[in-house]
This record gives sequence, C-alpha cells and structure tokens, in this order.
Amino acid sequence: MWYVVCILLLTFVQSPVHGEQQVPCYFIFGDSLVDNGNNNGLATMAKANYPPYGIDFPNGPTGRFCNGRTMADFIAELLGFDNSIPSYATTRGQDILKGVNYASGAAGIRSESGQQMGARISMGKQLQNHLITITRIADIFRDKNVTGNYLSKCIYSVGMGNNDYINNYFMPQYYPTSRLYTPEQYANVLIKQYSQQLRALYKLGARKVALFGLGQIGCAPFEISRYGTNGSSCVDFINNAVQLFNNRLKSLVDDLNNSLSGAKFIYVNVFGMASGDASSVGLTISNKPCCEVESGMVTCVPLCTPCSNRTEYLFWDMLHPTEAVNFFIAGRAWNAQSQSDTYPIDIRHLAQL
Repeated sequence: MWYVVCILLLTFVQSPVHGEQQVPCYFIFGDSLVDNGNNNGLATMAKANYPPYGIDFPNGPTGRFCNGRTMADFIAELLGFDNSIPSYATTRGQDILKGVNYASGAAGIRSESGQQMGARISMGKQLQNHLITITRIADIFRDKNVTGNYLSKCIYSVGMGNNDYINNYFMPQYYPTSRLYTPEQYANVLIKQYSQQLRALYKLGARKVALFGLGQIGCAPFEISRYGTNGSSCVDFINNAVQLFNNRLKSLVDDLNNSLSGAKFIYVNVFGMASGDASSVGLTISNKPCCEVESGMVTCVPLCTPCSNRTEYLFWDMLHPTEAVNFFIAGRAWNAQSQSDTYPIDIRHLAQL
C-alpha cells in the first residue's frame, strides 16, 4: 500500500489533478492542519506565514503549517477545483460561491482551547463566520430555495478536536480539564458540544459533511518530547484518549444521519490510516521534525534551513505533518483503500450523491 502511495505522490505533487469540478463549493472548518492564512492577522503565536513554511508551495509562505499543501488543498484538487479554497480572511465578492476555508491554528471545539497561544478562531466562531458567508450567498442568489439547494450540493470538511487535547487536556499547567474529567468523561463532553456545533452547521445548509477524526497525537515529536514514551514508540496514554474521542465521533455519524433529514455525514479514520508502516516507501524519519524548532516550541525557527529530504519525514515541525503525509491522508479520505478508512463511504462517493 505504501509503495503505491509513494508512486502516486511523485506524480500528484508534480502534476496536480485537473478535472471537471464535481461540486459547486467546498467549505473547510478546522485547525492548523488545514489553516491557510486565517491566523496571519491575529495576535497569536500560532502562525506559519514565514519561511521555511511553504518552501514547497507555489506561493511560498501563506499561513499553512506545512512545507507544501494541506489535506484540504489536495481534496480541493481531487474535487476538481482549479485553485485552493481561499481563507475566510481573504475571500471577497463572488469568490465565496466556490467555498471558504475558516480553519484556524490552535482552535478547538471548546472555546478556551489554545488560548495560551493567543487569538484563534474556535469552532463556534468559525460557524459564526460561515453564517456571514451564507448570508452573502443568499444576497447573491436572492432566493432562499436556490441558496439552500446550492449549499446542499457542496462538500463540507470538519476536523476539530486536536487542540482540545494538545492545547487543553494534556496541558494541565494551563487548563483544569484533566483534573475535572477522566479521559472517557472528556471525550463525552467534547462529543456533546461537537454534536451541537455540527447540528448548527446542518441548520446553516450543510448536508454532505466529512468529519475528520483525530490522528495519532501521541506520536508527534512535541508530545514525545514532553512526556516520553516509556519504551513505546509513542505516548500511548495520549493515543488511547484520542481513540475514545474517535470511537464516539464515528458513532455520532450514525446519530446525525438518522436524526437529520437529508444529512450525509461521513467519518474519516485518520488515526487508522496513520497506523501503517511508512518506512517501506522511504518515510523513514518519524521522531523528529524536518525544520529546526527551539526547545519547548512547536513551529519552525524563522528563516531556518529545513531538511532537504522532506519526502522522508512524517513531521514538518513538532506537530504538523509534511505535504507527503497530507497527500496520503487526503488520498485515502477521497478514495478509501480499506473498509476502515472511511465510514460509511468516502469523499469521492459523498460528492456523487
């Protein structure tokens, strides 16, 4: 499997897919894994609008927390869009008809998550921004029914929860949640709030929604440097907590689809996809970042010279994956290679509904 992915990556990264646009628009909600510039103008340490970020991106540093494209960029290409979906901070005029990226580094389901980093746009605030967007779309169409029909055909991707663990539950020096809740209780609390947010998104017209589960946070160099691994390859208690959330998120998909008329939610099993042996395709370096990072920090030192063998690294900085990993996850979210990759269908089939 990883061999096939490697060959595909070499061709895809060099020559982007250009086909017929399959859906009218693509809306993106999330955190730094898909942020493409919304944090640039905020007072926050969670920024990536400087070199060496974007070293492999055509436009250079844009605010993407990556050397190149994010998962959302690849999915937009697979959906047939000629360009990446613009950030909410920069979208103007009728460009909103193609979709908007609301994602914000350090953002979470809970409004306080990531606050020690500075300003960020939580899931609740991203929904408020989306309300502004669809109000503008309604003004363009001047017909409520036409607007609703248009939005129902769009793809929505939502990836939230990472910072509710990284920059909340597993940062007890700033947050009390790990003292207030067991991992099981915290997963329940998160899913309850997330469910309310996703139902609000449905009320704003979303019907085709891909929910990205959390990845193996405990395998990130940042977490390993903080907690150690006790002989394991990753911080197991973090990954175990994350899986409690993921299991509940997959169940939430059934709940939403059964209770909301016309809803088509799917779950993307990022954690499971990341469980394969990446070394077989040359992704051999998993325990350190490609770029230079100061002790205790997450993001790259400004203007540092990153590794030259970037396709061999899983992590670009202390938390965020390289373009090669983003391609792999996006590709399997789009076209599932095993039954466990997505549930109940993949994004390719979701777009066709």
